[in-house]
Amino acid sequence: MGQIRVGTSGWVYPPWRGVFYPAGLAQKRELAYLSERFDSVEINGSFYSLQRPSSYRMWAEQTPDDFMFAVKGSRFITHMKRLRDGDTLLANFLASGPLSLGPKLGPILWQLPPNFPFDAQVLDAFLARLPRSTAQAVEVAQRHDHRVDPAHTTTDADRPMRHAMEIRHDSFVTPRFTELLTRHGVALVVADAAGKYPLLEEVTAEFVYIRLHGHDELYVSGYTDHGLDMWAAKIRGWAESGDVYAYFDNDAKVMAPRDAMALRTRLAA
Repeated sequence: MGQIRVGTSGWVYPPWRGVFYPAGLAQKRELAYLSERFDSVEINGSFYSLQRPSSYRMWAEQTPDDFMFAVKGSRFITHMKRLRDGDTLLANFLASGPLSLGPKLGPILWQLPPNFPFDAQVLDAFLARLPRSTAQAVEVAQRHDHRVDPAHTTTDADRPMRHAMEIRHDSFVTPRFTELLTRHGVALVVADAAGKYPLLEEVTAEFVYIRLHGHDELYVSGYTDHGLDMWAAKIRGWAESGDVYAYFDNDAKVMAPRDAMALRTRLAA
């Protein structure tokens, strides 16, 4: 039986203050508050820009020992370079601090843009470059350039590294894609995105990664009791053969923490 982790996609949202976060809670205490209720969270800031090792260390220090972070890969790799010519960018991303999380480093999420069609050759080359352990990540990170200063290019222990890929183009709905992920041991993200993007549920790795963006309205709508019951049943099934990570990204109306707590309650029962 695998371990199930449920959390939210990010934690810094002003509308959550006074609703999920108690009124008067200092912003610097928000991650600690969230980590008392969930056992994982996605780091979103890493998608928009390189973070600093000191930030990763601070986040690790603010959370319990058994907490885990998923880290969203840089958009410069996925959206701007579109997985091409990304050796230095991958090194910079890995050197910017994820390894500072130590044992709290969870899967790396690679989200592709909606206008990125399936290209087996490009994907195969990119997936082959991804480090499968923190020791391999150190080797890659040490090739960073001047844009990362300071850099963190060490690991306290050699641990497996997990990667997951989220797609948003209909051309990925092909066995060629899932076979490619399976060959590289990369998880296909099960993404519920209000029907706007493909929803695929094939298991392609030793773990399952779920992103719940809103079933009826992207990033906005909450999940009904029936919907949460359905996802709880799916997660229990997947957990019979591996770990499961599930993150709610319907944050616009403070639905994400509400739904995450409701799902955790169902899974505990």
